[in-house]
Amino acid sequence: MPSRQVAVAHDHGLHARPAALFVNLAKQFASSIELRKGEKSADGKSILGVMALAVKQHEEIEVIANGPDEQEALERLTELLMSKAD
Repeated sequence: MPSRQVAVAHDHGLHARPAALFVNLAKQFASSIELRKGEKSADGKSILGVMALAVKQHEEIEVIANGPDEQEALERLTELLMSKAD
């Protein structure tokens, strides 16, 4: 089960729109996606879960993927988190 540490680049962290973009992209993959911030974790395909982590700009989170397309999922999801896409 591969994972990557990534610092969130978006000015507002993972709130509202950036969280929705992340979840919508995560749902395109068959793999399960998990986010971890310290002791907290969330289902990467749940908007409420992602927003509950309250990730701010420049905070590091771990993205974990498990499934048939886990490598592609990690690549695309971490690219999104490192961009300031809106």
